[in-house]
Amino acid sequence: MSGRTDKAPDSLPPRLAGKGRTPQVSLLGQLRVDVNQPVIPGRLRPTTDLNPSQHPRESETHWTPVRISTVSMSPRLFTQREVARHSTKDSCWVLLGTRVYDVTSFLRMHPGGEALLLRRSGRDVLREMEGPPHRHSENARRWMEQYYIGELDAHSGSDEAQTLRERRKASEQTVGETGDETTDEQTKEEDENADYNRCSSVDLDKDLVDWRKPLAWQVGHLGEKYDAWVHQPVDRPIRLFGNPLLEAGTKTSWYWVPVVWLPIVFYVSWHCYTTLALGTTRLDLTSGISIPIHKYLFPLLFLLGWFLWSFIEYCIHRFVFHMKPPAHNYYLIMIHFLLHGQHHKSPYDGSRLVFPPGLASLVVGSFYLLLCRTLPEILGTSVFVGGLCGYVVYDMIHYYLHYGSPKKGSYMYGLKAYHVKHHFEHQRAGFGITSTFWDHPFNTVIPGEKF
Repeated sequence: MSGRTDKAPDSLPPRLAGKGRTPQVSLLGQLRVDVNQPVIPGRLRPTTDLNPSQHPRESETHWTPVRISTVSMSPRLFTQREVARHSTKDSCWVLLGTRVYDVTSFLRMHPGGEALLLRRSGRDVLREMEGPPHRHSENARRWMEQYYIGELDAHSGSDEAQTLRERRKASEQTVGETGDETTDEQTKEEDENADYNRCSSVDLDKDLVDWRKPLAWQVGHLGEKYDAWVHQPVDRPIRLFGNPLLEAGTKTSWYWVPVVWLPIVFYVSWHCYTTLALGTTRLDLTSGISIPIHKYLFPLLFLLGWFLWSFIEYCIHRFVFHMKPPAHNYYLIMIHFLLHGQHHKSPYDGSRLVFPPGLASLVVGSFYLLLCRTLPEILGTSVFVGGLCGYVVYDMIHYYLHYGSPKKGSYMYGLKAYHVKHHFEHQRAGFGITSTFWDHPFNTVIPGEKF
């Protein structure tokens, strides 16, 4: 993974020059491969319509999955029996028509849970994709293409199919025999790009950004294309900065959140409770009237802080993380991508699902100062520690919604489905993470669907 000097480019990259629509995956229609474009195994390449008169937009480019062996142009073929055998957590395949997908790595991420996919493993899921009860979004369909591995052999007993399989097997053996001739330089290059090759169906040469370079300094040049691009999620890692220290500062393992903040929650809670137990704390209503604050009011103050945090959580997510930066403002686009855009582009990057403690401390500190200036110190601190606990729960729930597999019918099961719909279909709604409470008064509730 090559590094770059962290400096904003002075000019628009060549891939962004000119006008045109953002390339979209098109699986329908009669298409002809453009032979003038380079072919990359396992990637996408541009195609053009045979009958352009049927389409009102001229010069419209579509992107069609073209999976090519380095030796043979034929896709890999599987029999129905072969597909049916892959029906476990260790190897889960499904069909979409005649297309075969290995969704093993997606089991834990699926909003319906592992069991839902496993019950349909080895079978055609076209009806489930179309609904009812749930019709999958275009982003979900595009996401699925990342797991495409081949085609179903509808005539597995025919001589022609047998010949194709034998030809492909012979080709693979030939590749295996000549594989030792790979040079050290090629091996080194493959190792450097291992993270990118591991889970991509992004065309590294035709995407709007160069995935082999840090993205932080590139996204600002996307302009009006940024909003559509960032809300087309991919299952691949993102490198934000070329500098290793800057890059490491953007990543945080989930367990650091409770490790850093829970000891503070416990200590400050104990301090507030014991201070209130002294019986010397009073709340002045007017110059001559005050009421005592008993230690038994601490749980109520704690819960009040938690409730305030839920509102702050909603506001930050909606008005900061989901602001739409002006298309002409390079720096606002870059800031938005660093704050939240990268999470929507790669929603299952486990190292960027929780806030780094350094960044979170800025929000936590502001919350504390605001409360202590509004309320008497010990009361403000009691409310603050409840809000801090709410933040810890928020980050843990957010991580679980992406990687957990809750039991069907449970509260977390519904919340996971709700949050996944926010990522894949309703990016302008569903801003509640720990609950949907604030979505109701602000009219941003995602329409309910069952899985």
